[in-house]
Amino acid sequence: MSTVTPALRRRLLRVSAPYPSEQPVYTAQPVDTTRPTALTRPVDATHPWIVARLRCPVCAEPLAAATDIRALRCPRRHSFDLARQGYVNLLTGRAPHVGDTAEMVAARADFLAAGHYDVISSALAETAATWLATATGDAGPPTASGATAAGFGAYPLVVDAGAGTGWHLAAVLAALPDAVGLALDVAKPALRRAARAHPRAAAALADTWQRLPLADRSTAVLLNVFAPRNGVEFRRVLHPAGALLVVTPTDAHLAELVDVLGLLRVDPAKTDRVADSLAGHFTPEQTTVHTARLTLGRAEVATLVGMGPSAWHTDPGRLAAAIDALPAPVTVTASVRLTVWRPR
Repeated sequence: MSTVTPALRRRLLRVSAPYPSEQPVYTAQPVDTTRPTALTRPVDATHPWIVARLRCPVCAEPLAAATDIRALRCPRRHSFDLARQGYVNLLTGRAPHVGDTAEMVAARADFLAAGHYDVISSALAETAATWLATATGDAGPPTASGATAAGFGAYPLVVDAGAGTGWHLAAVLAALPDAVGLALDVAKPALRRAARAHPRAAAALADTWQRLPLADRSTAVLLNVFAPRNGVEFRRVLHPAGALLVVTPTDAHLAELVDVLGLLRVDPAKTDRVADSLAGHFTPEQTTVHTARLTLGRAEVATLVGMGPSAWHTDPGRLAAAIDALPAPVTVTASVRLTVWRPR
């Protein structure tokens, strides 16, 4: 059963409401990260709590908000535009793929808002809150990235690598009232939603296979949900006292749909492959399995399948016909493995 309470659900839906697209551009200035202050406006990439942690994806120099245009610039004059919808484009070169379409993103947003994956959001939020509560506290002055020598500063940064619409990131931030968040993705339609997923979340267009546009040791918690893992970069940006939370499917995930729809099965070696991708950089700290029974309509089944790798490996026409033949509603198992990885 989901542990997302009705109050938390209302809070998540409320913070997902859009903000005005035109927001004042802040000029980056030194910020005292040891003394929390009230949030006076929704966070975006120009906010001091975020921009202090960002780095130029070209030269790795610090970034600051430009005063003449809506952009971030580094001392070497590399410039990165802020979209009207609130995210910053920190992509260099062509994206490896364009990600989900606007229609796919809209369907995914509706699916998540219906609570079908609350089992994942809740597990991430509870694990992140527990982890930060027990991690080392502040010690010493903060670095330029906002972190202290043995702690995370007053505004711990939560990064979601492959964030999609930012739904899971928003759930984690709702459980961490002093944290700020950054959603990274290559899909612009998803980032338009991620940029307004939570008042304390910013969003950036970035390829997580490349160097991440973040300072060393800048991140307290790094989320990775059904997304590729860049072990080298994850280790570089994660604070030594931080945690990487990785969510992967178990072999029971969507098992009721695999044969009837001809979906890809979860690789039996999935756990080993995840460990290999992080080997030498992280050590597994704990693993928990989270399961929920979903009751879905046919359209929701189509959305769910479209959120996974089978969407790229199954004939669309045959898949649509198989979904139409399903009895409605459909009962499906969601089963995921959440592993906490510690930096070595």
